[in-house]
Amino acid sequence: MNRISAKKFFGFLLVLLIMLGSTTTTFRQFTNFPREIRLLQGEWRKLQLSMPVTATANVSNPAVLHVNGAANARVPLDLKQPMTLSPQAVGKTQLTLKLFGKLPIKQVDVQVYPQLKVVPGGQSIGVKLRSDGALVVGHHVVHTKNKEVKSPAEQADIRVGDYLVRMNGKPVKEIRDVADAVNQAGKEKRVLNMVVMRDGKKRTVSIRPVFDEKEQMYRLGLYIRDSAAGVGTLTFYDPAHQVYGALGHVITDMDTGQPIRVGDGKIVQSSVTSIQKGESGEPGEKRAIFFQEHQVLGNIKKNTPFGIFGQLGDMPGAGEAKQAIPVALADQVKEGPAKILTVVEGQKVEAFDIQILHALRQKYPATKGLIIKVTDPRLLKKTGGIVQGMSGSPILQNGKLVGAVTHVFVNDPTSGYGTFIEWMLQDAGVMQTSAGTLSGSAVFLCYNNGKLGKEGGGN
Repeated sequence: MNRISAKKFFGFLLVLLIMLGSTTTTFRQFTNFPREIRLLQGEWRKLQLSMPVTATANVSNPAVLHVNGAANARVPLDLKQPMTLSPQAVGKTQLTLKLFGKLPIKQVDVQVYPQLKVVPGGQSIGVKLRSDGALVVGHHVVHTKNKEVKSPAEQADIRVGDYLVRMNGKPVKEIRDVADAVNQAGKEKRVLNMVVMRDGKKRTVSIRPVFDEKEQMYRLGLYIRDSAAGVGTLTFYDPAHQVYGALGHVITDMDTGQPIRVGDGKIVQSSVTSIQKGESGEPGEKRAIFFQEHQVLGNIKKNTPFGIFGQLGDMPGAGEAKQAIPVALADQVKEGPAKILTVVEGQKVEAFDIQILHALRQKYPATKGLIIKVTDPRLLKKTGGIVQGMSGSPILQNGKLVGAVTHVFVNDPTSGYGTFIEWMLQDAGVMQTSAGTLSGSAVFLCYNNGKLGKEGGGN
């Protein structure tokens, strides 16, 4: 056999051995061994490599993590047996596996979080949200004495989706503030100085109001909106911090599709009066009324891709069970049976069976982490599956709060999306992690197609 043939033979043999090795349980366990592990205090996790060799586990911070119950920085291992990781304290550490005590074969970053318990919700709530400034939702012509003129605001490059936040040095808190400022500037024949918010950046704009002969008032040629209202579902309440999370997705303006910048807002009790069943191509909805509006349950401080959040003095529903339960991290949620808590009649929270069909492995916060299917015959008979107004209904699995319902599949109302509870807890400020910046886009198919009702006017 010449030299070139020998090289080809040994190359072929090496590829064959790699292919055969890749089909073994040991190879699969080795390649699937995690690079990062997240644990909650009080819980443990088993890992296995099934290798017929001895090794050493080096723990950079044994005060945070014990391996096989040992509080040592170096722990001898028999890799034929599973190893047990036991978190001891909140913090970070690094676990390195070394063959013969010298050759590193695996390195794992371990993060331990505090054990957290919250009270699951399920209650129907009314949401009233006022934007931070007046949202521009359209333009209109102004009728002058001799002709129609293009919107002065549009000519000044004020766009749909912009927020009017200040006028003549004064903050814009409601539509009336805009009308008053425009009317005053018009009567005084002077330019109106405005601060406009677009894509998180402020712009200064000067416009001279135009008198509308048809309406007999000064105009900028804008349609604006400052508030929205609708019905959703409470997801959780954290009694330790007196904060809540609800909806599971962002509230957007129904015309512009823009997330609403929160000025202020409140949640009140809501009572479900009837259900429009969902059908293929036609999502159903809960029909509900605001109940005891004068009794404000809580405020609204945030509107994020994962819901609305704020302070809540106490859970709605006097006398009902309000027992706190553990939460699950995103990577602890499994495919299989689960339950949701929601209201389908009046104010009574009930549990219904669902199936978690798929749980995405999300390293960073992103929407649509769960695919779920309603399996409970009672809920299917009553609603046809997931309906608008069900957004935020908590998902429970194995005694833990794992997520919230967010969206319905338009062509299959029995199925839909959910989000992991971990991302909601981060936005509520009750769980701090090292996950990084929020990512993911909002999808608008539930809770009145992801949008609240509108109140607005023209200026």
